[in-house]
Amino acid sequence: MSIQIGKKAPAIKGVDQNGNKISLSDFKGEKVALYFYPKDNTPGCTAQACNLEENSALLKKKGIVVIGVSTDSVASHKKFETKFNLSFPLVADESKDIVTAYEVWGEKKFMGRTYMGTNRVTFLINEKGIIEHVIDKVETKNHAAQILAVWEMA
Repeated sequence: MSIQIGKKAPAIKGVDQNGNKISLSDFKGEKVALYFYPKDNTPGCTAQACNLEENSALLKKKGIVVIGVSTDSVASHKKFETKFNLSFPLVADESKDIVTAYEVWGEKKFMGRTYMGTNRVTFLINEKGIIEHVIDKVETKNHAAQILAVWEMA
């Protein structure tokens, strides 16, 4: 795995649910919780996004910017944002460039079926663009607390 703690985070360029161009370099000088999730409007992804939204004021107070990424379209992200009143960018990665760069695209298994998809992983990136921590055992209903616990330990 080339994604390692202490290394520079791969650059991302994409478009969010509002058509805004998003680049990781736009957030230099800020802590970023870059979270990858499988699919808009599914139970686990909804629980995760809603948990982050419910705690968005606290995350912002701690100086943490939340950015979600999935391979869903801009239109799908817009519906997801509107339905759950999300206040953070959701980057559409239909080309799979970002999920590939972060090595979160891979084989998954569900109900005896094997398929390719996005693994649920969050990268905590410091103000200098360095990966400080990787959360690969995401608790969807408690994700903000996981992020805060890591940053408070740092």
